[in-house]
Amino acid sequence: MSLLRRLESRQSGDKKQPPDNKPPSTSMQRMRRRPVASVKDTLKELKHEIQSKLISELDPKTIDLTKGDELRATIRSMFDAYLDSEGLVLTRAQRNALFEQIVAEILGYGPLEPLLQDDTISEIMVNGPKYVYIERHGKIEKTPIQFDDDDHVMRIIDRIVSPIGRRVDESQPYVDARLPDGSRVNIIIPPLALNGPTITIRKFSRDRLTAEDLIRFGSATPEVMEFLKACVEARLNVVVSGGTGSGKTTLLNILSSFIPPDERIITIENAAELQLHQEHVVTLESRPPNIEGRGEVTIRDLVINALRMRPDRIIVGECRGGEALDMLQAMNTGHEGSMTTVHSNSPRDTISRLETMCLMSGMELPLRAIREQIASAIDLIVYQERFRDGSRKIRYISEVQGMEGDTIVMQDIFVFQQTGIENGKVVGRLRPTGVVPKFIDRFEEHDIYLPPQIFGARRTF
Repeated sequence: MSLLRRLESRQSGDKKQPPDNKPPSTSMQRMRRRPVASVKDTLKELKHEIQSKLISELDPKTIDLTKGDELRATIRSMFDAYLDSEGLVLTRAQRNALFEQIVAEILGYGPLEPLLQDDTISEIMVNGPKYVYIERHGKIEKTPIQFDDDDHVMRIIDRIVSPIGRRVDESQPYVDARLPDGSRVNIIIPPLALNGPTITIRKFSRDRLTAEDLIRFGSATPEVMEFLKACVEARLNVVVSGGTGSGKTTLLNILSSFIPPDERIITIENAAELQLHQEHVVTLESRPPNIEGRGEVTIRDLVINALRMRPDRIIVGECRGGEALDMLQAMNTGHEGSMTTVHSNSPRDTISRLETMCLMSGMELPLRAIREQIASAIDLIVYQERFRDGSRKIRYISEVQGMEGDTIVMQDIFVFQQTGIENGKVVGRLRPTGVVPKFIDRFEEHDIYLPPQIFGARRTF
């Protein structure tokens, strides 16, 4: 007999005690006193009771989350024993669903667990306890998933930030964090977030994307990826730019995979997202101030420190402020082949953003001096864009050629040309402009020779 029918029979006058003559549980007593709830509500109440029972028997201080399989088996045994002792009969589907929800609450991230396991979801957005949205294939949609209340969301938040030594409370109501798989998390809570605790998770693919994947997705062409690979191997300084959610970090990850394995790489990020598979990699992560307002370590501090660590390459996950000036200094003083990302709306806007960030460093430098630093340090800007169909493509690849007067001269090498829209999808191709970049001699110095057809040129070089 299913749980719902059993409850209905008890409501209609069946006052028998459970088979073992134990008094009915609290939730069962409440169910008898009110009209029969829906199956969903009944299971929800039962879940809370079983969950509280299991947590009270499991000492949270002794739980070792690294022993996931053992803990899962222990919880399963306790779960089955509790259902049997209460004489509750559930269908197999109800039993399995209830068990998975309880395991997610005890060992995982609660209601978010199934979303994190779904590889088709790229972003999870929790706008308070009752509204959870996802991004799938570039489109945002609402989910039926809900938290119980603000406290429930805060418990999940604490489970996210505690393992990496971060905190979020009224004195520090927002924080950047990461999940064990590298997914990026931003959290902001009341009183700043009026809708309740808000979580935004940028998921990382379980399988690291490769250049072949970008080609298959239509984000780039084989010729463009061959060109970018040559740029990395020839130690050009590259800036990946674009708007929020345009795929900058993913592209930076792929470009970094082209770095030879015999080079020492130092990565610097606010929350470690880059997934470099080379062996000689040092990963640095900034640190927010403690509860007393002390101990903060900024990206700029780490960039300055990295210069003393004998790096061959410095990769800054994202330049947001004064660290841009230190990054340019590093690129200009023997650390060629360094890379970073910048938020911008076009390749030209990338230059303007870098100028602004250099001014944020507090150094009273004339604008011309900053522009000279930029023109001397940066060789290539790769601009990525998210199109209205949700696809992410490289829109421009531009060379920084130098200065003419007070102006930084740039030249597009590849430009995405949209030819139309088919079945709601943007159709087009990243095409060469016919211009051969000035840094082509750098390729030859590293014994790299590209066919002139890549640039749409007819002459040889």
